[in-house]
Amino acid sequence: MHHDRNSLDAYAQRWLKRRNFDRLSRYNPYFVPLDSLREEMASRGQRLVSFANYDYLGLAGHPRVVEAAKAAISRDGTSAGASRLVGGERKAHRAFELAMADFLGVGDSLSMVSGYGTNVSLLGHLPGTGDLVVIDDLSHNSIVAGAGLSRAETLMFPHNDVAALDRLLTERRSQYGRALIVIEGLYSMDGDIPDLPAFLELRDRHNVWLMIDEAHSIGVLGERGRGITEHFGIDPERVDLIVGTLSKSFVSSGGFVAGSKIVIEWLRYSLPGFVYSVGLAPPVTAASHAALEILHEEPERIGRLRQNARRLLAGANSLGLDTGEAVDGGVVPIIFREVEKTIMVSKYLMDMGYYVPPIFQVGVPKNKPRLRFFMSAQHSNEDIDGVLEALARAVEAWSSPRTAQA
Repeated sequence: MHHDRNSLDAYAQRWLKRRNFDRLSRYNPYFVPLDSLREEMASRGQRLVSFANYDYLGLAGHPRVVEAAKAAISRDGTSAGASRLVGGERKAHRAFELAMADFLGVGDSLSMVSGYGTNVSLLGHLPGTGDLVVIDDLSHNSIVAGAGLSRAETLMFPHNDVAALDRLLTERRSQYGRALIVIEGLYSMDGDIPDLPAFLELRDRHNVWLMIDEAHSIGVLGERGRGITEHFGIDPERVDLIVGTLSKSFVSSGGFVAGSKIVIEWLRYSLPGFVYSVGLAPPVTAASHAALEILHEEPERIGRLRQNARRLLAGANSLGLDTGEAVDGGVVPIIFREVEKTIMVSKYLMDMGYYVPPIFQVGVPKNKPRLRFFMSAQHSNEDIDGVLEALARAVEAWSSPRTAQA
């Protein structure tokens, strides 16, 4: 092992220390093997309730989803075998993509093997030299990384600040050829949403394209879970590109791009993350399609999810906890000021049987560490009331100087 200051080991050690991960020596809530932990707690007569997994509609273990995946393996094996462009595809691929497009109310969609990679590849591909990409300053890392790979100039605007974006475009739009605004349907760290009608008005007035990452809003927003366009009663075909993931409401893995027929047809032949990657594995395609069908048939799951989110929000606010601008969707943050307090509260919850890892340094402002609750239609009132009671005890314990010091 290299020990000099310029070694890779030394660099890694400095990185971890700068980002406070050295504080996790006594309690590390990350990379927890949940299956083993559930078994261990069950052996002690405890039950583990996870608020760390984005199974918004409670479909991850649904018998219909599981059986669809098993049947696909029996029929088509475990892999698509190659890029669909050069190696061919399964009929299940197009059946799923057309069903997704129909559900969203757009012309077509294209599925990809990575939700993160969908944003990276798309944003690295769409804009070019002399173009402009404008992104929210709380955008997901995949959006930031994708914009950074493009040959276009990337500018940021303050989170959800339509007026600031208007000023930026008024000042800078004429300096570029094509321009693209990227927003999210529901922000994964704050649980809040953008004013979509206002962003569309800007899109039209400044002659730009609009892309919405709906990873956390499809299956969550709108009466039937069709996302932020349905939430605001807007025709989804007014949006140039909708990006989504298959790992949230659709309980598998991968991503998709949705839009007009001609745009999706162009991407089928040109998008690097699609052209040069293997197609979705048959069980992943089947599981995603089954989850989509259940969402279509059982929209009451969305109502249960929102009811659970409202219950947690109301309870947290009654305790005087900071939930920011979160709406009654799938993500509810509880924001603290100190990293140590955030870690301590997370550990107390874990000891009580509630898994809610702390978020700090990665993906959130340094002064806003938090516990991020992913809500599910599967959570019971008892689950939510129990974690609120544990939260109240943890916060009370922290307020004791002796406990805080310990």
